[in-house]
Amino acid sequence: METIKILGTDDTPTVILDADNDIFEISGRSLPEDVTAFYDPILNWLDEYASSPNAKTVFTFKLVYFNTASSKLLLDILMKLEEMHEDGKDVLVKWYYPEDDEDMQEAGEEYADIVDVPFEQVSYTLS
Repeated sequence: METIKILGTDDTPTVILDADNDIFEISGRSLPEDVTAFYDPILNWLDEYASSPNAKTVFTFKLVYFNTASSKLLLDILMKLEEMHEDGKDVLVKWYYPEDDEDMQEAGEEYADIVDVPFEQVSYTLS
């Protein structure tokens, strides 16, 4: 499978989807002008990946900010992971948030309530 590597900007997150090296990560800030255009390749990649996933998929979110439009697409990603989980695949979502950012912590908790996927909240200190 082709690897997706998108270098983040002020408005778009860094995205690494690398099945060969077990790296599935979205990090940084997500407020792209056209969220659909930005996230469509990611969702398509996940559809393809889901047909033959790794033994275990640990998907990491390490966002410091996302806008409302992005939140819907992040949920779409989580729904695809939920489908994989329901198909009996080993899936874990790791939601990293800055320890002093209650909004980002609560966002992770809300997503964990919506989707039926093993979910791990991890706080970290911004350096």
